[in-house]
Amino acid sequence: MRFPYWRSFVFVWVIIWPLLWVFQAWSSVLGPDPGKVLVDRLGLGTLILLLITLCMTPLQKMTGWAGWVAVRRQIGLWCFAYVMLHLLAYLVFVLGFDWSQLGVELRKRPYIIVGSLGFLLLFVLAVTSNRYSQRRLGARWKKLHRLIYVILGLGLLHMLWIVRADLKEWAVYAAIGAMLMVLRVPVVMRRIPRLYKKKTVSAS
Repeated sequence: MRFPYWRSFVFVWVIIWPLLWVFQAWSSVLGPDPGKVLVDRLGLGTLILLLITLCMTPLQKMTGWAGWVAVRRQIGLWCFAYVMLHLLAYLVFVLGFDWSQLGVELRKRPYIIVGSLGFLLLFVLAVTSNRYSQRRLGARWKKLHRLIYVILGLGLLHMLWIVRADLKEWAVYAAIGAMLMVLRVPVVMRRIPRLYKKKTVSAS
C-alpha cells in the first residue's frame, strides 16, 4: 500500500470528529438539543468531505504529488460513512424511529427528499468504488462517478433549504464548490499551474 502513514493520518483525522461530537453530546456541552446538533454537524461534515474529495485531483495537478489522489477514494468512502451517520442521527433524534412521521416530514420539508436523493447517489458511488466495479464497468465507471457533481449540487441545495435564514456560511461552501467545478473544465484544468515543476526549474 502506497503512502501508509499519510493514509493513516487521514483515517485518524476523519474518524476523530464524530467521536468528539458524540463525547460532547454525552458530556452535555452541545446545548439543550444535542441530537439536533449531531444531525447538523454530521450533515455539514458530509458536505465538507465531499468538497475535500473534489480537491484531490486539482491538488495533485498543482503539486505533482500522487498522495492526494491516493486518499481520494478513502475520503469519498468516509463521506458516505458520514452521510450514513447523518441519516441514522436523523432517524433517532428527530423521528425517534417513528416511521409514520417520515411521510409528514417529507411533505413539510422537501429538503429531506433532496437529501435522500443525494444519499442514494452516494450509495451507488460507494458500492462501485472498488477495483472490481472499475474493471466490470470499464469506461462507464468514470461516467457513473461523475454523479459526484450532481451530489454536490443536491448537498448544497439541501443545506440552502435548511439555513435560508443565514446564507453567509452556505455561500462560502457554494463558492468553493463552484470553484472546484470550474477547475474541472478541460480548458481550465490544462492551465492549472504545476507548482512542483516551477520550484524544480527555479532551483536549477
